Parts: sequence; structure tokens; C-alpha cells
Amino acid sequence: MLNRLPSMHKSAPAPRERPLPRASGHAHNPCEESDARMQALTYHGSEDVRVESVPDPVLHEPDDLLLRVTATAICGSDLHIYRGKIPFMHEGDILGHEFMGVVEEVGPQVARVKKGDRVVVPFTISCGNCFFCERQWFAACENTNPGRGAILNKKSLRPGAGLFGYSHLYGGYAGGQAEYVRVPKANTGPLVLPAGLSDEQVLFLSDILPTGYQAALNAQVTAGSTIAIFGAGPVGLMAAASARLLGAERIFMVDHHPYRLAFAQATYGVLPIDFDRIDDPAQFIIEQTDHRGVDASIDAVGFEAKGSTVETVLTTMKLEGSAGTSLRWAIAATRRGGVVSVPGVYAGFIHGFLFGDAFEKGLSFASGQTHAQRFMPELLEQIALGRLKPEAIISHRLPLTEAARGYDIFNKKEEDCRKVVLTTS
Repeated sequence: MLNRLPSMHKSAPAPRERPLPRASGHAHNPCEESDARMQALTYHGSEDVRVESVPDPVLHEPDDLLLRVTATAICGSDLHIYRGKIPFMHEGDILGHEFMGVVEEVGPQVARVKKGDRVVVPFTISCGNCFFCERQWFAACENTNPGRGAILNKKSLRPGAGLFGYSHLYGGYAGGQAEYVRVPKANTGPLVLPAGLSDEQVLFLSDILPTGYQAALNAQVTAGSTIAIFGAGPVGLMAAASARLLGAERIFMVDHHPYRLAFAQATYGVLPIDFDRIDDPAQFIIEQTDHRGVDASIDAVGFEAKGSTVETVLTTMKLEGSAGTSLRWAIAATRRGGVVSVPGVYAGFIHGFLFGDAFEKGLSFASGQTHAQRFMPELLEQIALGRLKPEAIISHRLPLTEAARGYDIFNKKEEDCRKVVLTTS
């Protein structure tokens, strides 16, 4: 039976008493120099996450803010960490990159938000004024990641943006599955929310909604488009919602969890394809599109796709970084001159990447982390107008204290789990 709490209200809970933060010159240890303590979800190894008492974050830079978290969510990308698949995680790291809340304190250079504002925070940390930020490619920000990034053939290339609650490859910033979080670059990231919208309606502006929307835009979805979405997880569902918003006519969705496919069919009108029942979903899609293929495919699965025995062995031995099953299906299912859009996370080498097929078909590829800040305002408007209802995918509502249970349920796909939202007391 689901452990459900009442829906989140428009007004946030009152903050507990806490000392005012003290400024610090250190850049990336947000748990330093605070006597007060909070509850946060911390990493301790594969399938070992714990809610523990840790020091409160403090302001470090003049454009930081401190946020009292009211709602946070478990992302599919968090499961990569949970399964021990992401390197450079340190014991005690605070997880979580989908969160929102109420501003507690601001640094002296913060102008966009003020104490008491209710905001949602994008998962990327972007400076707002570098070469890439000025072009609204916020995920490529050159100034916020002191880590090396994940590119193998990196040369002297600067890494992309830092991320909340993720590997030290992306800066090792503390995440938002906590009572409080330090938010750097507060003049670029946090979006102030209007009254009248619940936390649940706007929480996914932090990541999965703009990620699904960018995936649909990258797929060049327009009125009448036919698309295939591989993966019926949260990003795949948000891609389906976004594709409908943009006018897609037919949406094929490929997964092997019947409850997720049934939800997507009922909510977004997709044509469900269970690859445990249909051995070759790409062939099925081609047969359903006059042997031409779809206009575009969206790979919302990424590097942990269920692969062949060969791929399982290669990834286990770390001879390659990703299974390429869903990407191969996407290439095969897309018509000549079409687009393959990849919001799913990939790393390193991929077995059997059929680039020759992509070349012969004249396919275009679009991929990468989401430039969330670019899309958050327009998506907020669509939510306010009732055209997008991202909260529909929530299946579990748990208190932060039960976050470890939420991870376990989400990872095992138990209780028909689609999306877990955590709330603070």
C-alpha cells in the first residue's frame, strides 16, 4: 500500500529556528562552518543511501542564496548513482537535483530573488555571463564546475556546468534532498513562482519537464509529427506530454513495464510497445509507418538500457560505458532525413553504434544536458494555463525521512512507481 501524504499546499511550512548563516570563502563545501544541523539524504555506496543529521549549509559567495526545501524528487538519473554506476561519488555526499522551496537568506550581490520568495531551482548551476550562458546554453556553462567533467577524450576542454547532488565530476555540489541547500549563482538559476500553483505542479520545472521539452524541440516536433519515444520513465513521459503540446499526431512509446505503458497510453494517448512481447520494436514501428519510419525518435533511456548478453558483459567488465540498445532501435526506427534526440545520459563507449546506418539515412542527432533556465519561464506559463500537468506522473509522496525507501521502490519498480516526491516537515 502506498504511503501517501496529503497533496502539497500552496503555502510552505514554517521554518524551524536556525542560526543565521556565516559567510565563508570556501567554494564547494556547503556543510562547513555551521553549528545547526539538518536532515539530508547521503550517499554511502551502491544501494546504500541514508537520511542523516548533517551540518546546515552556509553562504559562501556573495551571489549565493540559502533555500529551505519544501519539495524534492527522486530522478531517474539519481538511480544511476544509487546503483553505483556513477564514478567520483564520495561517502556522505548529499543527493538530489530536483528541488524547490522558500528563500531563507541571500548574499549581498543577489538581485533577482529576495528572502521569502518561493522558487524552483534548475539542476544545472550556471553563471549567466560566460560564452555559453550568453547564448542560453546554460548546461555548457564554463565557470561553475571545478571537476573534470565526464568526457573521455577531453584534451584541454573546459568542463560543462556544475550539477546539484551529483558526482564530483560535476563539482560535488550538495544536493536538495535535504531540509536546506546552498544555491550558487542565484541571479541565474532560481525561478520565482506565482501564487496559486502547488509545489507538485511546478517542482518538475527543476529538471524532467524542461528535459522532456528540450528533447521534443530537438526532435523538431511540429503539428502532425510522428515520433517514437524509447523509455516510459519520468523523462519519457514528460517528452510525451511536450510532444502533445507541440502537436505530435502519433507517439509510439517503447518500454517493458506494462504499468508505465498503460499510464502513458491513458494519459498521453501513446501507442504502447512492450519489448518483452515484441522482440524488435523498431521493425514494428516501421511496419506501422508505411515502411518509412517515424519523423523522429527520442531516446529517454540512456546508458543503462537493457542490453544484449555481450553488452552486459562488456559494461560489467568496464570495457565500455553504455549499452546501446535503445539508441540502435532509435536509429533503425527513424525515417530518412529524420532526427534522433537523446536526453538519456550516456558515457564512454557504446557497443554496436551503427553510424553507417545513420549516415546512409541522413539522420541528425541532438543530445546533451538540458538548458533548463531557457525553458522554465515558458513552461511555467503553460502550467499556469493548464496546458501542461506534470504532476500527473507522481505515484508516491513520502516524507524526506523515508527517502531511502523511496529510492528502493523506484529502483525496483515496485508499487507501480512512476515518480517519488519527498517533502520536508
